Amino acid sequence: MQKILVTGGSGFIGANFIPYFLEKNANISIVNLDLLTYAGDESNLKEVINNPRYTFVKGDICDRDLVEKLFKEHHFTGVIHFAAESHVDNSIKNPDAFVRTNVFGTFNLLDVAKNYWMKSPNVYKEGFENCRFHHISTDEVFGTLGATGLFTENTAYAPNSPYSASKASSDFMVRSYFHTYGFNVVTTNCSNNYGPKQHDEKLIPTIIRKALLGENIPIYGDGQNIRDWLFVKDHCSGIEMVYKNGKLGETYNIGGKNERNNLYIANTICTILDEISPKEKLYREQISFVEDRAGHDFRYAIDASKIEKELGWKAIENFETGIKKTIQWYIEKYNKR
Repeated sequence: MQKILVTGGSGFIGANFIPYFLEKNANISIVNLDLLTYAGDESNLKEVINNPRYTFVKGDICDRDLVEKLFKEHHFTGVIHFAAESHVDNSIKNPDAFVRTNVFGTFNLLDVAKNYWMKSPNVYKEGFENCRFHHISTDEVFGTLGATGLFTENTAYAPNSPYSASKASSDFMVRSYFHTYGFNVVTTNCSNNYGPKQHDEKLIPTIIRKALLGENIPIYGDGQNIRDWLFVKDHCSGIEMVYKNGKLGETYNIGGKNERNNLYIANTICTILDEISPKEKLYREQISFVEDRAGHDFRYAIDASKIEKELGWKAIENFETGIKKTIQWYIEKYNKR
């Protein structure tokens, strides 16, 4: 039985990944370290709470004494690191929290894991030769694209928000531990995730919630900003593939090849709601345009050919199939309130 430390597992992506990973891997148990800030919720993992291979620990990745204690207690053979402050708007208002968690927290985890697993640079302790640190990052570290082109693993970093700058810094810290110490790391940079369990503050849950409540659906600027959308379950399968089979020290982009602008997303959600939960007026009449976000990147798009060719990963859901599953999940969630 292998024990893996998953950080931030009560957040959106982590809470989808943990049940998926436990179901697919009977020889693995997971310790979920999560501080349960506003974006984390224990109820996100209700399906695994009673699983004997799942343990929850409330705590901060910046607490070195706690992280060292957990390594000594559980003898982890892997770390999958989701924990991060992630909302761009919040990073504009309160950047210091992003630097603390995303930069220092990542360093803390790396350093504790390296000291626990390794004797010296390029030399692992007996029994820890195959240990791995998997860092989950974002395509936002690459900055913004024009109307054409894709982010590849070789695209120069050009972060434009405090959030993306903090994630870029954490990526570089992970990279440094590979090049300096020979530490077994992999990094994945994903495009925008959507699906069940996402926090209400994010774009797609906000559109659904506001529509159902009969409130204005806020869209930044003219709604033409484009993102490459990745269904969260597809992301989970990509993470598993890279954790198990990715090459030491490498980075892999995970994207859904589903470029959509924000206005298209709002209109699509409204059209689907008109079909499955109709009311007197069309939902799209609630769409309203608000002042654009400061430093709002125009377009992100991922080239996922490396993970597809080298590891055989491929996204299953397109946006139209994934968004229907997502809307149905949120309708059930909001109806329970």
